[in-house]
Amino acid sequence: MENFWIAVNAVVPFCIYIAFGLFARTIGLVEEEFTKKLNQMVFRAFFPIMMFYNLYSMDLSQKFNSKLIVTGILSLFSLIVMLCVTIPVFVKENSKRGVMIQAIYRSNFVLFAIPLTESVFGREGVALTSMMIAIVVPIYNVVAVIVLEYFRGGVPKPGQLGKNVLSNPMIMGAIVGFLFFCLHIHLPDCVEKPVKEFSDLSTPLALFVLGSTLHFSSVRKNMKYLVSALGLKLVIIPSIIMMLAVKLQFRPVECFVLFAMFATPVAAASYPMAQNMGGDGELAGELVVASTVVSVVTIFLWIYFLKSIRVF
Repeated sequence: MENFWIAVNAVVPFCIYIAFGLFARTIGLVEEEFTKKLNQMVFRAFFPIMMFYNLYSMDLSQKFNSKLIVTGILSLFSLIVMLCVTIPVFVKENSKRGVMIQAIYRSNFVLFAIPLTESVFGREGVALTSMMIAIVVPIYNVVAVIVLEYFRGGVPKPGQLGKNVLSNPMIMGAIVGFLFFCLHIHLPDCVEKPVKEFSDLSTPLALFVLGSTLHFSSVRKNMKYLVSALGLKLVIIPSIIMMLAVKLQFRPVECFVLFAMFATPVAAASYPMAQNMGGDGELAGELVVASTVVSVVTIFLWIYFLKSIRVF
């Protein structure tokens, strides 16, 4: 019963934030044009603050976890290579190939990992998660640009790639936060308090926006792509990653970081990126929506199961 309530407490807050956004749109309290602008504000203002604060406030006594970082990076690149080889065999349209590859490897790690880890492990796991996010998010962005560009017939220029990555608001926030952490720069209390509160507001606000933009009718199309992508992303790949984590004898909190990296839904940023780079924008949007809805159930079941067998 204890494991059941841990799983409930980890997932239910996400359901409430998303449901509240959906409810607000349904009764006409918010309009789609407003939520689009709010979504841009969350991405450009709140996410960078969240990334800054999570790295700025890391525990100074925590060592760089090289084993976890290397395992996460190698696992991610192995998955990307495998997808680039197999997806073109089964998916014939170039516009869908890049979208499918991006959806399966690119998780909503920033939005889900920190609050999920905090729900299960408290502040102990937040610093470790933030460290992994700072390394993984640039990889997500770089690979997404390369994959989408390749499948529309182009060759991305290294200079433009670097500019796109460094200009990402989340990356900029992470870099500044890491610099403050490394240089031992401390904000005065009157500044740190609002920074922390803005950081805490980021996740509920982003999930509210996500809920207010959900359109369930669009999920009916491209069903074969949705089922195969979500089956891989939310069930099969997390199974393999958790077996690997147990084999390598990671601590429960380290296992959870790897779990959050691979078992969370498709990154919301994959939709506008696909839409603007010649990918199938409709499919990309459907994957974001469907994975978010389905992951509420799969994340709950994963946490309950893995807590029961004492992986977490």
